[in-house]
Amino acid sequence: MCSQILIVDDEKSFVRSLTFALNQAGFHSQCAYTGEAGLAALEDNLPDLMLLDLRLPKMSGMDVLFEAARRYPELPIVMISAHGDTRAAVQAVKAGATDYLTKPFALDELLHLIHIITERTRMQEELSYQSSRGATSSGLVGSSETMAHLWQTVQRVAGSSAGRILLLGESGTGKAVVARAIHEQSARSSEAFVEINCAALPEQLIEVELFGAEKGAYTGAHHKRSGLVATAHRGTLFLDEIGELPLALQAKFLHFLENGDYRPVGGGSNHTADVRVIGATNRSLEEEVRLGHFREDLYFRLNVIEMTIPPLRERSNDLRELLNAFIHSQAREESCRPITIPRETLELLMAYSWPGNVRELRNLIERLTILHPGQLIRKQHLPAEFHTDSKPQGDNEQPMASSLDQHLSAEFHTTSMPQEDNEQPMVSSLDQHLQRAERQLVLETLEKTGGRKGRAAEQLGLSRHAFKRRRQRLGIT
Repeated sequence: MCSQILIVDDEKSFVRSLTFALNQAGFHSQCAYTGEAGLAALEDNLPDLMLLDLRLPKMSGMDVLFEAARRYPELPIVMISAHGDTRAAVQAVKAGATDYLTKPFALDELLHLIHIITERTRMQEELSYQSSRGATSSGLVGSSETMAHLWQTVQRVAGSSAGRILLLGESGTGKAVVARAIHEQSARSSEAFVEINCAALPEQLIEVELFGAEKGAYTGAHHKRSGLVATAHRGTLFLDEIGELPLALQAKFLHFLENGDYRPVGGGSNHTADVRVIGATNRSLEEEVRLGHFREDLYFRLNVIEMTIPPLRERSNDLRELLNAFIHSQAREESCRPITIPRETLELLMAYSWPGNVRELRNLIERLTILHPGQLIRKQHLPAEFHTDSKPQGDNEQPMASSLDQHLSAEFHTTSMPQEDNEQPMVSSLDQHLQRAERQLVLETLEKTGGRKGRAAEQLGLSRHAFKRRRQRLGIT
């Protein structure tokens, strides 16, 4: 991953030489010749490290240090001082600078210091990611009173003998995460956790998926097939969207819940399985029973333990922890620096109602990381639904970005984004549109560079590793 370095110094010849040396060493550097320009550059694109001269015209280096440290407390800042300014440089370190260098300094000395600082930052981000994966572990993130109560319930249910659990809640609240947490906290954790989405399979295939089939049971059944119930033996079977279970299959599934035995499709004998069954739905099963879409006896058999997963708007105090977890996990996925959410953007996120719940938040962080890797996320980067009074931005308000980011961002902002109830906020048509645009730009850049992948990555503002990951995802060799 190519570290980005901002040089703030008014000696242009020194900056040009340093920029060339850093670029040759594999870093991506930008420069500013005044303190005001340096702070503006930080707003456009937050770097991994800032090299800041103590003596600057108008706004001094110390003033820039104080302001930058206030706005971006996690930004490493190395002060550059002249030979007679060593005492001031030491004072700057006490005031929040990470370290200092005295002119003239050897390039090796600078590179060694950069390596130490970036490695320390990477380790801090790794520790932050690991700790934010969930204050309660098992993927459950949040320390609010609501989440603390949910976690207590998960542990109590997991340690019980309850074999039938029903999870209720809006779409995107994390019912699958809760189901897996129950499994991982139970005595069954060493066995399989098997998940099936009842709404994702054709009606005629769900029975085969659940109970398996004998050879020749149906056209194309050339081999005996084991079902998910058998796979989950002594473990946990999670049926997401259980309200979509076909009515004709509900009687057979009820028999399995009551007796623990089942018959594969086309089979002549019964099999048994010891399985904890967790069902989840965003529908009102009571209403489905009233309408005749769901068997009443199956509903009561499933509903031994009922847990309702709260929507994100009822646990807004957990938003910061969720943001931190998703930002770091997505940065790892994309092999890039994490995005940064400043206060004004966080206020918009906190005020939003999150109809898509945690899933919507995760999808937002995913797209922001892809479109603006390592950057400071301003209000204008957020989709239209986050703005109560959306106004067009002038050219001078647009953030600096790589050619790939600019291209995809344009596609992103010009594509309509319908969102239906109970659907993920980023619909498949938009995914496909962005993927086609990204693929086309990558192919054009490779053609311009004669197939030289390193040069293409540089032109797109990506590290070689990140560019490789994107090519793999887009199917480009």
